[in-house]
Amino acid sequence: MFLRTLALSLTLLFASLVQTSAETRLIMVEEKGCIWCARWNEELSDIYPKTPEGKAAPLLRIDIHDTRPEGITFARSLHFTPTFVLVVDGVETSRIEGYPGEDFFWGLLGQMLARANVDVNS
Repeated sequence: MFLRTLALSLTLLFASLVQTSAETRLIMVEEKGCIWCARWNEELSDIYPKTPEGKAAPLLRIDIHDTRPEGITFARSLHFTPTFVLVVDGVETSRIEGYPGEDFFWGLLGQMLARANVDVNS
């Protein structure tokens, strides 16, 4: 029983270390003239990198019309701006299409990070 408990504990510890070392990014898909992108920029762009969420998932901006970054797999096509895509180790885990306002944005982003097991307290 002791060995089984020890093995399970080591497995859980290893899994948490692997997730901690995963590269996590929040990709903001935007375009020139997007009023909702501009609103996000006014309300959150200066704050985001200073928050626990911004440190756990640094922002990468891409224009919707540009070539997609190499090494990133999106679950489906990008059609709306802004779209916020949470990427862990180059693979999309979830997204927010549109900007629902500051209060909803933080709540939705928090849910996305929790579902992807991203620790925002590091």
